[in-house]
Amino acid sequence: MDLFPGIEHKIKQGGRVDESEAAWLFENASDEELKGLASIVKHRYHEGGIATYLKMAIVNFTNICVARCDYCAFYKLPHEQGTYTLDEAGLLAKVRYWVEMGCTMIGFNAGFNPKLSLEDYGRLFAKVKEEFPAIQLYEMTVAEFMFYCKKDKLSYLEGAQMMQSFGSKWIPGGGAEVLDENFRDRHSPGKYKVKDYFTAQGDILSTGLRSTATMCIGFDETLTERLNHLRTLRLAQDQWQGAIPSFLCWTYKPYNTRFGGQEISTKEYLRWLAVCRIYLDNIKNIRTSVLTKNEDALIGLDYGANDFDLPTEDEVTVKAGAEISQDFEGVLNAGRKLGYTLIHRLPLV
Repeated sequence: MDLFPGIEHKIKQGGRVDESEAAWLFENASDEELKGLASIVKHRYHEGGIATYLKMAIVNFTNICVARCDYCAFYKLPHEQGTYTLDEAGLLAKVRYWVEMGCTMIGFNAGFNPKLSLEDYGRLFAKVKEEFPAIQLYEMTVAEFMFYCKKDKLSYLEGAQMMQSFGSKWIPGGGAEVLDENFRDRHSPGKYKVKDYFTAQGDILSTGLRSTATMCIGFDETLTERLNHLRTLRLAQDQWQGAIPSFLCWTYKPYNTRFGGQEISTKEYLRWLAVCRIYLDNIKNIRTSVLTKNEDALIGLDYGANDFDLPTEDEVTVKAGAEISQDFEGVLNAGRKLGYTLIHRLPLV
């Protein structure tokens, strides 16, 4: 049965698709149909033919982590060889390098290092902000924040207030992967429960700190598990009255990981990106992943995305097989050839 006409009519009238309709679209709609529906939803927020980007580095300042996620090629356990934790001088040197290279945002991603505390993070980030006041910082991920709050015996609200006292503005939604309990039990049982993740993010937002939404696909997750992620995120965004400004979806890199596997195709990624735009109708900015798809990610602008990063560094993803190109004009030209005007933007506020 062809459900497309009814779904198209609903979306044109401003209605929402449910999970069964999203599943049907992913499995049955043509690429052109998906692009068309995604564009309808995107154009509620964004002028056609324009996309935005920024240049961003993700700085990793420790590779010690006790979460033991089987899809990660980056972490070392505390007793293993090759561990590191940057001191203040080392961290500032890394940030300085990327600022001089033109980055307008610096993100941080580390792990669950039992030798660090939430206060350690706060003091480090405060020093970075003091040295580089003009640079927007995406600080520790929600997943890291949860670990350190538990370790330090702080409630999430107390932890968020502590980070705010150090001048933090953002705790982005990294570490989400697929927000489904079955997926988490298979791959990262020591990390968090899905309900707890949304509780932490809600408490972060309640203090006035900002956050983002993310998803990583291409492990062994089922379509139902992917849709559970979108369902719980859309519901939370409704409850938070649209506080999350952006959603980024990227793809799992399987190299050098315990789990292994094969990368999913660009075609599958683009089709899922369109479903994300269609279903997550309460999130303004849908971001496509140059980090894991290189210039092919710009095709995602035809599938509902309106924004992307030009990544300059991310050791976590590179360890798993990502290749970061410094040919920024080559990446941008891929979008221009598709007919988009690309505008370098300030970080989201």
